[in-house]
Amino acid sequence: MKRFFTLLSLALLAAACGPKDGVHTLTILTTNDVHGSYFDSTYVGGGIRKSLFALKYYADSVRTAAGKDNVLLLDAGDFLQGDNAAYYFNYVDTVTPHVYPRLAEYLGYDAIIGGNHDIETGHPVYDRVAADLKREGIPFLGGNVIDAATGDPYFPTYAIFRKAGLKVAVLGYNNANMKGWLDESLWSGLDFLSLIPLVQEDVDAVTAREHPQVVIVAVHSGTGNGDGKMLEGQGKDLFQSLHGVDFLVCSHDHRPLTLDGEGISLINSGSHMRYVGHGEITVTVKGRKVVSKELSSSLIPVDAAKADPTMREAFHSDFEAVKAFTLRPVGELKTDLWTRDAYKGMCDYLNLIHTVCLQATGAQISMAAPLTYNGRVKAGTLVFNDMFTIYPYENQLFVVNLTGREIKGYLEASYDNWINTWPNASGRILKIEPRDDPRTGQKRWSFTARSYNFDSAAGLDYTVDVTKPLGERIAIIGLAGGAPFDPDSTYSVAMTSYRASGGGGLLLHGAGLKPDEAQLRVTGKYPEIRNLIYDYIKETGCVDPAQISDPAVTGRWSFIPERVADPALKADLALLFGR
Repeated sequence: MKRFFTLLSLALLAAACGPKDGVHTLTILTTNDVHGSYFDSTYVGGGIRKSLFALKYYADSVRTAAGKDNVLLLDAGDFLQGDNAAYYFNYVDTVTPHVYPRLAEYLGYDAIIGGNHDIETGHPVYDRVAADLKREGIPFLGGNVIDAATGDPYFPTYAIFRKAGLKVAVLGYNNANMKGWLDESLWSGLDFLSLIPLVQEDVDAVTAREHPQVVIVAVHSGTGNGDGKMLEGQGKDLFQSLHGVDFLVCSHDHRPLTLDGEGISLINSGSHMRYVGHGEITVTVKGRKVVSKELSSSLIPVDAAKADPTMREAFHSDFEAVKAFTLRPVGELKTDLWTRDAYKGMCDYLNLIHTVCLQATGAQISMAAPLTYNGRVKAGTLVFNDMFTIYPYENQLFVVNLTGREIKGYLEASYDNWINTWPNASGRILKIEPRDDPRTGQKRWSFTARSYNFDSAAGLDYTVDVTKPLGERIAIIGLAGGAPFDPDSTYSVAMTSYRASGGGGLLLHGAGLKPDEAQLRVTGKYPEIRNLIYDYIKETGCVDPAQISDPAVTGRWSFIPERVADPALKADLALLFGR
């Protein structure tokens, strides 16, 4: 395919003779996976949190020390989803200019790269935000997002900046695995290309055309394993193969990391404004030519208390509008909901989601996972703010037809995401491991896989035997209410649009469906699950464990044998969350 670039030249470019002789130092600041962490104040309780307001303090400090024209600020995607503020300006107040482009301009971002959750908001939102950013003079990059009608990039591929007396090229790309997660209604008319070999081809073309002294590639892609097998995590694949690139900015997996290689540095600042990525490149020029480069990269912890007061005042009315919306009463909660309870068995938190999904669709079975890793909603009056703890993502609810045998395979694959066969050499029943915490330098236990892929089922009676290997753990006794379960019969299964589109691989690697087959099994599409939960609570007036835990509806499941599973789960959960 012949490829065309969209060029955004954002500064007066120097003559073709090259930069002035001397030493030039450029600082690159990066954020990613902000997920709506716009404001420094919580909506409930008056607490403070890490936010873009604290970024302002840090960015201004660096600009003061290094010189404003010597600093480049980039974001690598997923900024339009994950918090009440993003939701409010995405879908509720669509008349007031969206707050994010205004925040980005105030902060002095030079370029923004799109992420998968930005595309998940749908064309009306991300097209509007891209246009608003453009009006603010900030390019919204996504060189692998292709207009299916023309074959051209839908968003600009790169931008050129004059920083530190150097010509700097920034190339930006979204995640390549979009079709594996999102329903086509959200990205209609678009295609998404793998970053390999595309990025290298683009780097070569941009370098030949623009002759930059510094090249930065920012991708909304996880760091990955570097084995070429993870379409959603191509960071290390790029890091190990790219040439002619100084900095590679990764994102998506929420895992803070820096790596230094031969003439290239990788920066992933994690998520939710925990860190700011800090890269520095010193370029020595002689005879108008670059003769040497020195690179370094690090992660700077964000101090929530250092929020910029002037910025807080500038966006006070926006915060108050979101706060008023988010504190609207929804109903009553008769017991605390702990999301982490989902890792050890049935719990009120997932029973609520399952009950809503079954009632809304009339499906026989529901599949759902804990989408908040470790959240608590206290008993008492629920407000709309609590909906984002219960269900943080804008997933639609789909119904998919699966055979009984496919359902068992699906569940086998799901539980294998978080359960080891017992006993084992690790001494752990959960698939957890200690990892270095960049903030403290100490080890911190975490799951090896993503907990939003830990699906359990409702509408079935079944057990999960932790002493058995993958393929033999799940024993399905029958349907909820006592009806028999037949491996050869077809059942209607409610699940998220993410899962129905192939997200997490449970339909593909577990149920054994082919990539194109999954969409053909979809028999129903319903509104976003958070909205359905909201409607359920408004209608019933409360969340009562007795109403959401009816075994005739939700069924029953547990880890067996209990004498082995219960103490082992308790010990592992204590490592993850404390005692």
